[in-house]
Amino acid sequence: MGRLERRIFGLNDEIARLEAELRQARAELDNHRSLADDAARDAAVFDTPFDREDLRETESDVDRFKRIVDHFAARIEKVESKRDRLVSKMNGD
Repeated sequence: MGRLERRIFGLNDEIARLEAELRQARAELDNHRSLADDAARDAAVFDTPFDREDLRETESDVDRFKRIVDHFAARIEKVESKRDRLVSKMNGD
């Protein structure tokens, strides 16, 4: 196996790792969205300072996990693009 093939296999491994991280981040995002929905409902019904603070914190967590999901998606796209360029190069395109 040549150097180019090893690099492609390495990129495939990195893509698989990033996809696993992305799945985990999406699951966490779904969990935090559910918590934020509950916090919004509590803040609307009870309107206590604690409930409003909890809502702010859970909404902040949702925003943070959205950024994490976006980061992993962008990273996967970048690595896939690099891999595809190497595959084209290997095929003589």
